[in-house]
Amino acid sequence: MRFLLVVPPLAGHVAPLRGVASVLAARGHSVSWCGPVPELSTLVSGRVFPAGDSRPFAVALRPPGLRGFAALKYLWESYLVPLADAMVPGVASAVASFEPDVVVVDQQAMAGALVAERCGLPWATSASTSTELADPLSALPKIASWVGDLQAGLRARHGVLLGDLRFSPHLVLAFTTRALAGPSRLDVPVSYVGPVLSAEPGEWSGSDGRPLVVVTLGTSNASAGTRFLAESVDALAGMPSVQGLVVDPSGTLVSEGVRLARRIPQVAVFAQASVVVCHGGHNTVCEALAAGVPLVVAPIRDDQSMLAQQVVTAAAGVRVRFDRAKAADIRAAIESAGQYREGASRIRESFEAAGGAEEAATRLESLASP
Repeated sequence: MRFLLVVPPLAGHVAPLRGVASVLAARGHSVSWCGPVPELSTLVSGRVFPAGDSRPFAVALRPPGLRGFAALKYLWESYLVPLADAMVPGVASAVASFEPDVVVVDQQAMAGALVAERCGLPWATSASTSTELADPLSALPKIASWVGDLQAGLRARHGVLLGDLRFSPHLVLAFTTRALAGPSRLDVPVSYVGPVLSAEPGEWSGSDGRPLVVVTLGTSNASAGTRFLAESVDALAGMPSVQGLVVDPSGTLVSEGVRLARRIPQVAVFAQASVVVCHGGHNTVCEALAAGVPLVVAPIRDDQSMLAQQVVTAAAGVRVRFDRAKAADIRAAIESAGQYREGASRIRESFEAAGGAEEAATRLESLASP
């Protein structure tokens, strides 16, 4: 069988599909990628079909202060829709050349859905984050209608009648579990396969025997997170009973009592951690909970607020204000995190039972079967 994976050049969106692609290839299938180059070529291995140029409207160009509807408006008008328009010709060329049996489409690469529908190919949605599964705009009908109109314009320009391009009527792969995300509100088949963790190499042997508390906001939030990281350093400096590790990609922080690092092998470090303080990015949340580690979540933007709420609802962690939390607030949250260890363990067990990349590959194979 032949599988074409259509993705944006965003590491967090590509990450779960790398593991799925490896399983499919190990089972003897042919797998190719499609998306903007050269960015995508730096994130994946194997054959990459070029589709569009994301640089003129890269999500990284978004003004850092945008929140709420302003951030959503920017995402759709300045990134998702123009990226889809730009990618369609390349995706169509890839389909004609590669002749896939199934197209796998990330939710932020709607060109894959447009071309698959136009060609009559079965396709699956890759939901790299779980927030859309709860249909968050259902309580905001005017905004939902606005998003619908943007999609209607896309469909009209590319000759497609399908409804919501974010959700395949054939299969939605949700890289989470119901135990964390709750039940889907979508009227499409959703398979909760659990997260596919990074297989990044690396070990970490920096433990000094005290409980390890890790603070990370991800590399894309380095500039916006300076204040919060500095407060976290102060919080940990006042907690001599724990070992603090703060990830500071900028390398600007200074501390004698708290360990600082520009980058860490997260999976390896989280396996030794007692508490993880993070921004609520889907991959970071799942990597921590896969190790059964309770969380302190300080959401910054986009889907992170909803992921933070999922963590709180699942009793797997506590939430603090990213823009207002002081050292004392962060310290109190870290000290309270122990009571959420049981909830974090329940999520870990649900992840282990879900099947991950192997289950996702099996679901995709079923779409290609006659």
